[in-house]
Amino acid sequence: MIHRTRASLTVVVASLPLFAVTPCGGEKPDLAVKSKLTKTDVEAMMKSLSNWGRWGDDDELGALNLITPEKRKQAARLVTEGVTVSLAHDVVKIETAGSPAFGHKMTALPQEAEITSSADEYRVAYHGFTQTHMDALCHLFYKGRMYNGFSQKEVTERGAAKLSIVNVKPGIFTRCVLMDLPKLLGVRFLAGGHAIYPADLDACEKAAGVKVESGDAVLIRTGRWTRADVEGDWEIMKSSAGLHASCLRWLKQRDVAVVGSDLALDVLPSGVEGFEMPVHWVVVVAMGMPILDNLDLEAVSKAAEARKRWSFLLTVAPLAVEGGTGSPVNPLAIF
Repeated sequence: MIHRTRASLTVVVASLPLFAVTPCGGEKPDLAVKSKLTKTDVEAMMKSLSNWGRWGDDDELGALNLITPEKRKQAARLVTEGVTVSLAHDVVKIETAGSPAFGHKMTALPQEAEITSSADEYRVAYHGFTQTHMDALCHLFYKGRMYNGFSQKEVTERGAAKLSIVNVKPGIFTRCVLMDLPKLLGVRFLAGGHAIYPADLDACEKAAGVKVESGDAVLIRTGRWTRADVEGDWEIMKSSAGLHASCLRWLKQRDVAVVGSDLALDVLPSGVEGFEMPVHWVVVVAMGMPILDNLDLEAVSKAAEARKRWSFLLTVAPLAVEGGTGSPVNPLAIF
């Protein structure tokens, strides 16, 4: 089921228990103080939260530099059971508005012979709101520049000469913290347009008993796929839960290395006039932080709840496409 084309319903969903391990005694956190941000505020954050030059003028890894060998060893120590959970949604094979279908064509079928084989080919336009993928740092531009000041002219019909996904060929291997907002708030999923504020992220940390540290990955669960099962399709850009732009400072203060969600990260509409997806743009262009989009966090939510543990090893290995602006991925949580 694809979830983009129909106006969302405004329904009240049934409550579920909060985190079983909440250190704050199971009480719901105070509502975040909602702040009104303007396009000027976001433009200021493009500068104040920038990582340009932090790791050198030629750096193409961005915030992934924060995943040090020590960080990887710390993450590896989280594996105590050897249990893996996929964070990828099954590929979508039907076309939706603005999101082409995943193409799967059989090119060879088994024959009536003792020794035979089959083969196929894939075709996917993965940027959008359906396929699980990673955005490379060459995916977004602001005033003619991408991360670290590289010109958008570095991206041509031949691909991206700078900041392409091939820089992430060694993969991502780090500690991940799951911010399970529906579980925190006692609902099955967040309603359309629900904005997540820094106070909500603080409350998730407190409830889970874990604090986000430098080099961590942070994944935001809004319950997007559960909402789709209940409500059906909706217009993503007009009614989707996600991070408010005020969370950008929180991500920078924590020195997060990679961020992702079960949709497109931003609350939609953003609430910032003149800036449709401010979180996306500041995270990628200013902070140099790759984004994981359209994750399926339902299974890992259940796995985390069963273990009373919301931190785990995360591994991500994109396709090594020179010049690519991103890649379909199958991220794994390992407990």
